[in-house]
Amino acid sequence: MSPIEAASNDLQALSFLWSIGEARSEELVEAACSALVAGLDGPTLRMLAGCTHAEAPYEVPELLPAALEELGLVFYPHNSEIGPEAAARALAHRFLAGGLTPQDLVFRMHLRFGHELPLAERLAELDDEYAIFEHGDKTLAQLDAEVTAEAQRLTAAPISMINFG
Repeated sequence: MSPIEAASNDLQALSFLWSIGEARSEELVEAACSALVAGLDGPTLRMLAGCTHAEAPYEVPELLPAALEELGLVFYPHNSEIGPEAAARALAHRFLAGGLTPQDLVFRMHLRFGHELPLAERLAELDDEYAIFEHGDKTLAQLDAEVTAEAQRLTAAPISMINFG
């Protein structure tokens, strides 16, 4: 994967996570800077990259949709129907890249989506199993393996090429 593709994918994935509160505005500013360094360009992307960390919480909501559109990427607002699925897949990618532990992944999925997102339902159930594993019939290693398998299933579904590695 080229640096431009990787930067584009990272910016896209972070936007999915930001839309559900799993990424900070400052992370998007840093991703915009990385995108510029990698060779992506656009007037709004430059404005986004130029935000200070203090400005980010106020400027990102205004600039992000236009910056993504300029790059041909997708923006999902906080209340979109498909945004949570994209964010769930991005969280699974982050886990598989080593950015989250299995328990962190299932906790975040359960916290963000409860048992209401069919795509992530099994991960919410696994969070419940971690909570009672001392009384259950599975070991932590078995639960971790199930989380990994479920994350791989989620990331195999087409959404966009997301790279956290």
